[in-house]
Amino acid sequence: MCGRDQHAEQSMLVKASSDHHHGWIAGSQNSIPTSVAIDKVFDEIMGEGPFDNEEQEGQWWQQLPLVSAVTGVLLRQQNRRRWKPAALAHMFARRLDSRKLITSLGGNGAIFSSSGRTNVSATASVYRSPPLLSLRLLFESLSSDRLRRLVVFENFDQMYPASYMNLGCVPMRIPSSYVSRAVANVSLTLEHLSASFIVDARDFFDARELSWKWPNLTWLALTSRLLVPQERSTELDDMLRAAAVAAMKMPNLETMEIWNGENGLAMLFRYQRAERGRPAVITWRGTWELTLRPAVIQAWRSVALRHRGQGHIIVKELLDASICVKSHGDAIRHLKLSRPVIRPVSLRQIRMEHIIREGVQSQ
Repeated sequence: MCGRDQHAEQSMLVKASSDHHHGWIAGSQNSIPTSVAIDKVFDEIMGEGPFDNEEQEGQWWQQLPLVSAVTGVLLRQQNRRRWKPAALAHMFARRLDSRKLITSLGGNGAIFSSSGRTNVSATASVYRSPPLLSLRLLFESLSSDRLRRLVVFENFDQMYPASYMNLGCVPMRIPSSYVSRAVANVSLTLEHLSASFIVDARDFFDARELSWKWPNLTWLALTSRLLVPQERSTELDDMLRAAAVAAMKMPNLETMEIWNGENGLAMLFRYQRAERGRPAVITWRGTWELTLRPAVIQAWRSVALRHRGQGHIIVKELLDASICVKSHGDAIRHLKLSRPVIRPVSLRQIRMEHIIREGVQSQ
């Protein structure tokens, strides 16, 4: 279906998506789904399996042999089911012995892709978070000298929380500082790390200890809720300065990207190391003008000098007012991050879902 003309595809879907019982009229969603309907779609894999308790399930996983011959496991975003973090931890423990592993997990899962050494890439569709302890333990279990690349993308839908308001669900997902710290710990031996929405950059850098170093890290991409227009400017400055302090401990860092995206907004802060005698480049690109204050600029100037650069330049790119950002998927497309933070097919699905729901064509 990827080769189909997008306009023709949308027309086909609009004709097929009139269902008054489920709140769809002529291709537009006019009411939110109930929590029961969402639970039915996103039911847990092994949630009500053949085990009486967690201990019995753990014993079952432990009796499985290591399968070092496995080179690929693919469960894409459209899987729509949720993996318990404990089940993922057990699964990876039986697979990560492999030297060449490609794993993609949708639902509350992860995507791990690699070449030569173990890499992990994860996409999670989340409407209600799994227990924070089990999620933290999952990331702690990934700490390994064999793991080189970790890409985690927690997908979300800004409409879903409204279906759970009677259960005290917050309107927007708030990343846990405990999970952020676990991911920060894993990052110390990585070459590449991208953690979108499941981690906040402020918590990631706040977790840093004075002794921490990232000797192998070349690319780091994180999201931050502080990247919003005209709000909490002092906190944003503190976070960007903390990022610069951490970058001083990353001798091989080539690119650091901190970004945010949701309906109506998109922003990217990027540091790129100097190459071939050229200055380092600091870029902001987004739907509003981001003011970098002198203390922030000075902090990143120090990073450029530490990385043996010849000073730095600042590139400002205000996105055209005609650009329509309907979702975090649209934001990713327009921000043009240096490397993929989500698999292309999953990104396309996210954007298409919002196009269909809105009943309009994104730019």
